[in-house]
Amino acid sequence: MPVHLEGTSASRIPSLRDFDLEGRRLLIREDLNVPIKDGVIGSDARIRAALPGLRHALEAGGRVLAMSHLGRPKPGRFDPALSMAPVAVRLGELLDRSVRLIDAGVEDWPRTCADIEAGQIALLENLRFLPGEVENDDALSSAMAGLCDIYVMDAFGSAHRAHASTCGVARFAPCACAGPLLEAELEALGRALAKPDRPLVAVVGGAKVSTKLGVLESLAEKVDGLIPGGGIANTFIAAAGFDVGASLMEPDLVDRALRIRRAMIESGKDIPLPVDVVVSTSVDGSAPVEVRALDAIAPDEMILDIGPQTARAYGALIEGAGTVVWNGPLGVFERTAFAAGTCEIAKAIARSSAFSIAGGGDTLAAASAFEVVDDLSYLSTGGGAFLEFLEGRTLPGVSALEARLP
Repeated sequence: MPVHLEGTSASRIPSLRDFDLEGRRLLIREDLNVPIKDGVIGSDARIRAALPGLRHALEAGGRVLAMSHLGRPKPGRFDPALSMAPVAVRLGELLDRSVRLIDAGVEDWPRTCADIEAGQIALLENLRFLPGEVENDDALSSAMAGLCDIYVMDAFGSAHRAHASTCGVARFAPCACAGPLLEAELEALGRALAKPDRPLVAVVGGAKVSTKLGVLESLAEKVDGLIPGGGIANTFIAAAGFDVGASLMEPDLVDRALRIRRAMIESGKDIPLPVDVVVSTSVDGSAPVEVRALDAIAPDEMILDIGPQTARAYGALIEGAGTVVWNGPLGVFERTAFAAGTCEIAKAIARSSAFSIAGGGDTLAAASAFEVVDDLSYLSTGGGAFLEFLEGRTLPGVSALEARLP
């Protein structure tokens, strides 16, 4: 069935499941940009996320050519440290079949890919080795399209990039559709933002307001409650007139933070501030750690987590929500001394009966660390794409598919 993309447009983009795939050449854009060190994959989560679409295509008799980028190599130069070779090996292990790595140049693609048979899969070498990929070059996009009968966009994590493999190829391919991962991401985000069960509560943490200012301003218009965390919260605390000591804070954005909070309060909503915080003079935990009231922070102390009273209060807000969107930790959760706040919020989201969606690398790491992954409604594979969707931006990888609609 076609997917209705709530939160993007009223369009209905064709689904991979709409097509008879027997013998068809499928070019599937996946997000296999996994961490690799010394040839060893650190986490195969993104590879596993791609499996449903690839398995469906293979079991339906498709001739599958997968493609992805890896890291940020210089175009036109092969870098063995960023080769897709380890990915091909791991993908083959998970699919229980051979995955051939195609490292031929663009001009040799038609000949090299011609012998992929029904039920077989090959993987193109790192797309960012190719000049023109990042620039969304028409010639490269057309060359990619020439490899397929059906182009499948299944890389939500790369959908915010207007590159040849995510955007340009969709213009030239005979058919273009969404894969199951992209469908699931857009349906989950649409449910969370377009027609959420109320109250809608957003938890947005991270180091700097500047990196998520657009997200905060957009969410402030949509949510019933917005809980800031980490360095972002410190800027809102300073905007409320409190001294944050030596905490990470952005003075240039204090006025903007104040306007966001005032606008929410005037509309009957709120951005709650902590009543107590965990402070120290050292991030590494080597100095004494104290719980302070918000108005009792010393000049040399840094706010590194929310305090227990605040964690309980925020937890109560979350447990009463109908929908929760979570992006970013509440403190320096990687250090045991400053992990309790993020842990309590993660567990409150897990306990809640709300529809919950979490996204971003640090967020998923926290969800895993505090063992709540299985209790969240949906985990987004996107980082930048997740944030841009929350901000209300158009995702080029999605709009390219929409542009093909009659």
